[in-house]
Amino acid sequence: MSQLEYRDVRSAVDRIAGLVRPVTVAAAGPGACGAEGVWFACEFMQCTGTFKARGAANFAASHQEAGTMPPSGVVIASGGNAGLACAWAAARIGIRAAVFTPTTAPAVKVAGLRALGADVHQVGTEYSEALEASRHYAAETGALESHAYDHPLIAAGAGTLFEEIHAALPDVDTVVVAVGGGGLFAGTAAAADHHGVRVVAVEPRDCRALNAAIAAGQPVDVTVDSVAADALGARRASQTALDWALRADVRSVLVPDEEIIAARRHLWDNHRLAVETAAATAHAALLSGAYTPAPGEKVCVVLCGANTDPADLVRR
Repeated sequence: MSQLEYRDVRSAVDRIAGLVRPVTVAAAGPGACGAEGVWFACEFMQCTGTFKARGAANFAASHQEAGTMPPSGVVIASGGNAGLACAWAAARIGIRAAVFTPTTAPAVKVAGLRALGADVHQVGTEYSEALEASRHYAAETGALESHAYDHPLIAAGAGTLFEEIHAALPDVDTVVVAVGGGGLFAGTAAAADHHGVRVVAVEPRDCRALNAAIAAGQPVDVTVDSVAADALGARRASQTALDWALRADVRSVLVPDEEIIAARRHLWDNHRLAVETAAATAHAALLSGAYTPAPGEKVCVVLCGANTDPADLVRR
């Protein structure tokens, strides 16, 4: 039995109602991505710029309801997006947030963290190093440890996104999501499985934590080397993500960095959508042919975030 079930997603729907922005679902247009019936879930419009706000709101609200939020606040390790969401959720309820990021975190995300009032600590060059430092901080201060993806409340909150997608597109056949450590994937898979919808899990070729776990039958460490590593650079997928990958109707696909870059450019040139590389990773699965929808298949691509500097999208 997974640590995450559909009922947890439904509880999260009720808990975060009114705290986050409902997703906008838009048709990609005739023949978009080389296929008919493609839709975009524009989650990059979410509070803090990514789907992470859903999990953070669920985590903070749950602990606030239970009276288990300590005076020392909350601590999280993050490539940037989960930290932004955690800091936002903490500020909403007036608690302190300490965020540990790698030194490689994009400047735009670090600036956002500071603007939200977070105590920012930059440690190491990878998420795993920031995570270890955050755990030491929690042990020393008594702060409550949150997680970028490997926590049932975080994953359940992320899964609320699919509930909104399904309400907007009740006849959707397939949802396409980018995968890092697996929080969005696990929550999406739990909800999609309940509704009989396929999930396409997309990872950069050189950041393939879930794909490698599926092949090995257990979570394993992988190399982290991708243009999308700031958001998708988990060295190891969660056990919950693997459980859902093996339990639900899931296709795991990989895309190279050049296809991710091309997909991000395509979203700007053809739709005027400025998203980060993680969001473009999901889109790249269709553009590159890593996943080819069947005739008549209705597909929704999750554009999960836009915490990026759009300057490099403008052609000069």
